[in-house]
Amino acid sequence: MVDEGAGEGAAWLGVDLGTQSVRVLLVTADGTVLGSGSAPLTGRRDGVRHEQDPLRWWAALCEASRAALGSAPPGLPVGGLAVCGTSGTVLLTDGSGRPVSPALMYDDGRATAQAARAREAGLAVHDTWALPKALWLLGEYGDTPLRLTHQPDLIVGRLTGEPPPADSSHALKTGYDLAGDRWPEAALARLELPEGLLPEVVRPGTRLGEVCAAAADATGIPAGTAVLAGMTDGCAAQIASGALRPGSWNSVLGTTLVLKGAARDPVRDPTGVVYNHRAPDGTWLPGGASSVGAGALTAHFPDADPAGMDARAAAHEPSRAVAYPLVSPGERFPFRAPEATPFVLGDPVEDADLWAALLQGVGLTERLCLDYLHHLGAPLDGPLTFTGGGARSPYWNQLRADILGRPARVPEQTEPALGMAALAAHGVSGTGALADVAERMVRVRTVVEPRPGRTAAFAEPYARLVDALRDRGWLPGPVAAHAHSRLSGDTSAS
Repeated sequence: MVDEGAGEGAAWLGVDLGTQSVRVLLVTADGTVLGSGSAPLTGRRDGVRHEQDPLRWWAALCEASRAALGSAPPGLPVGGLAVCGTSGTVLLTDGSGRPVSPALMYDDGRATAQAARAREAGLAVHDTWALPKALWLLGEYGDTPLRLTHQPDLIVGRLTGEPPPADSSHALKTGYDLAGDRWPEAALARLELPEGLLPEVVRPGTRLGEVCAAAADATGIPAGTAVLAGMTDGCAAQIASGALRPGSWNSVLGTTLVLKGAARDPVRDPTGVVYNHRAPDGTWLPGGASSVGAGALTAHFPDADPAGMDARAAAHEPSRAVAYPLVSPGERFPFRAPEATPFVLGDPVEDADLWAALLQGVGLTERLCLDYLHHLGAPLDGPLTFTGGGARSPYWNQLRADILGRPARVPEQTEPALGMAALAAHGVSGTGALADVAERMVRVRTVVEPRPGRTAAFAEPYARLVDALRDRGWLPGPVAAHAHSRLSGDTSAS
């Protein structure tokens, strides 16, 4: 049995159920990574269809956890673990927790009709959220008593030996009311969901049980290790960035761009572009996901050397062209426009100029995201952290800091699994703030300061992009006007 009072001498396990792999980290309270492991995942994509075999998640966890624990010092106590998954990924299970359907992944798009039905019932859901997928799955597999299971729930159930409650972070896209801490029963009743379909819901960090003997044999995780309720992968990455104090923001630049922040109160957005998760302490984690990002670089330059192109792009500040580098059609944040398409204004003089325009276009859109958050009244006066694959480029980090007119922290380790290790440590201790635990684990590699005078150099390209988005009917006029009013300031200004 693991001692629940294990303190600084214990290590903590974080589990990240990603799209392409399961990743496990073994981390000490000061952020030292003692072991890591990963195992690949594959899925089936066909048009809007995106499925995975949920049983493969367990097999991959067993492989990854044994690798992570294999290099740990003998006898090291493991204080606890938490699991994150992709937001909106769900399946149906039977009463004992066995899958009876494939898992519909976070971006599976087959439930558009069911989403429209849910909205008619009064639920503010998007087409790819978990609730519409649940309705779709019921239509295909709904002959026996079933339970809706979020991605981490399946793994937690295998670890503890019984189907667990869901955490409120993953339940958000299933329609859970975070403000009221309850399922919206009246609206859900209009959908005539089967009795027992929806799980009990608890706050992230709640103790769900212990690793059972059978799971310990399969995974190598010590029997009796505490299992804590996790959060979505986006929230896990935010914890790993340390951006948990009100006014702090984490900008995750990967294939696409995601901004997640912290606030004492939810950020109200009548358009639904910004939505709010809830932290274990009851504070709020607002954010949004744009469809611009580094994927546009790969699409335009599939064989490029990024470092070499970055060096050449430095001669084009600002670029002659202004790019809106959507990775795929449709925008979600800082405005909703399913019909939006990428574009380039002007003619780049060479490949390096186009590369520069794409880098700058992401930074300009990132600025518009922050201006939109300011328009909504979100607090922006805390530190900004850059994470994601794009943060591996020192040049792009500097360029983004220049465009935004504010410093940015770049941590050493930003994996979602680290965030789950921090959440486990916080949940087992039951005291203090999650922000304190995360800040002890997060190690900042560098702080990028904006160069004097460079922010002003990008004011004109930014205004051109804002106007182009407005003129196409995608960006609302009041939001465009607000962005123009902030051209001369930095994005942390009140």
